[in-house]
Amino acid sequence: MKVTMTVNGKSRSGEVEGRTLLVNFLRETLNLTGTHVGCDTSQCGACVVHVNGQAVKSCTMLAAEADGADVKTVEGMANADGSLSAIQQAFQDHHGLQCGFCTPGMVMSAAALLKENPKPTEAEVRHYLEGNICRCTGYHNIVKAVMAASGQDVSNIAAE
Repeated sequence: MKVTMTVNGKSRSGEVEGRTLLVNFLRETLNLTGTHVGCDTSQCGACVVHVNGQAVKSCTMLAAEADGADVKTVEGMANADGSLSAIQQAFQDHHGLQCGFCTPGMVMSAAALLKENPKPTEAEVRHYLEGNICRCTGYHNIVKAVMAASGQDVSNIAAE
């Protein structure tokens, strides 16, 4: 079947089988490999994208379900001039990544959180990111990055 969706502001189409997951359509058909396949069970959050403005684990959604939708991937997070978004810059500035595998999902989840709650508390950030797994960082710098992206002082955030 043919699916068409707006991905990062551009109309994109492709042929898919009914069982094709959105993550696979994005990576294999559209060559948007920033969205990662982690666990294939919706546990890790590496595949988070935004569908019609909502954070979605793209390994749990069929590409056909996104037909006609507005999809945003990590590749669409940069500013119009190509510079890093505030969230991406905060992850860089506060070392919110190590191996980088979880980073696209973390960035997309952080963007969804900050859209819903522009000034979250540290506890709210930690709670919101519970659906994203990072095996490297211990989350401390990821939390700092999200707080910094919200414009808040991060000097009082202690490592756990």
